[in-house]
Amino acid sequence: MTEKKYTVLVTGAAGFIGHHLSKLLIKEGYKVVGLDNINNYYDPNLKLARLKDMNIDTSDIQYNKEIEGDITFVKLDLTDKDKIKDLFEKYRFDYVVNLAAQAGVRYSLINPHSYVDSNITGFLNILEACRAFPVKHLVFASSSSVYGLNQNIPFKTSDHTDHPLAMYAASKKANEMMGHSYAQLFDIPCTGLRFFTVYGPWGRPDMALHIFTKAIVEDKEFEVFNFGEMSRDFTYVLDIVESVKRLIPLPPKPNNPKYDPKHPNPAVSSAPYQIFNIGNNSPVALMDYVHAVEKALGKKGKIVYKEIQPGDVPSTYADVQSLFEYINFKPSTTIEEGIQVFVDKYLELNKK
Repeated sequence: MTEKKYTVLVTGAAGFIGHHLSKLLIKEGYKVVGLDNINNYYDPNLKLARLKDMNIDTSDIQYNKEIEGDITFVKLDLTDKDKIKDLFEKYRFDYVVNLAAQAGVRYSLINPHSYVDSNITGFLNILEACRAFPVKHLVFASSSSVYGLNQNIPFKTSDHTDHPLAMYAASKKANEMMGHSYAQLFDIPCTGLRFFTVYGPWGRPDMALHIFTKAIVEDKEFEVFNFGEMSRDFTYVLDIVESVKRLIPLPPKPNNPKYDPKHPNPAVSSAPYQIFNIGNNSPVALMDYVHAVEKALGKKGKIVYKEIQPGDVPSTYADVQSLFEYINFKPSTTIEEGIQVFVDKYLELNKK
């Protein structure tokens, strides 16, 4: 438990990771202010259910109206720079965890403008608010997607990430560059987190685990891309939020001795800035993942094999050694354990 009740802003608090993180921080004794625009990228009812799980009364959610539950929740859009600054002025946050973003690689092929609005303009507004009302640490979500064409496996934060495959990845790469510039210019301690294929209970319906589970339950066909020849560093959501929780009170300091300006490492800097991978450090073959879902449901799936999709990569694998050394924690939940918890929660939510 924290000795002083520090105040943390969690953006994207009605989202998958934001919901789990908010609940964990409350248990740890933080005061949490949660922000979300509750958009319709996927079913808003799932977002409202997550808020109800934090004792938020969702019957009268209005824009920019604060609601008290386990957290203080406010419906707000990151692009609303004036209201964002008002919120920072009111609460004078100790810490900020920016998880709000337009997610999804495939959707970025259809609606690229939404990625600029949410992920770039929205993040700029967070940076400007942190500049106006200084915080002890800004932690922000990046993505394993930034590795793009890189095939140097496992992916290391010291690798260069200049070849993104989709607008989603490009926007996350931009976030890292923006965070560094504000750390350099305004001494805002920034930590960027490259999440690797997060899964678990309350997960998004556009993600593979939800799609596979729903199709098998409903006895429908589902697509598996690259003819199943893929692997992912699937990372359980509670391992993710435990890592974030440990990072929050550990901001980077300026003049990191590991930074050499003649041989720059993109993950560290002379500014108070750092980048970490957060992954399970144990890639799993996609078909093993599918079979784990089948086992959890006790039912075979009807698989349709397809070619790899634009913007997708055959495999991801996180080198998490620097994170482990920094926070003394390494994700360890097996896919069998994590998928069973997801399936149980999926069946529970769909009964309701």
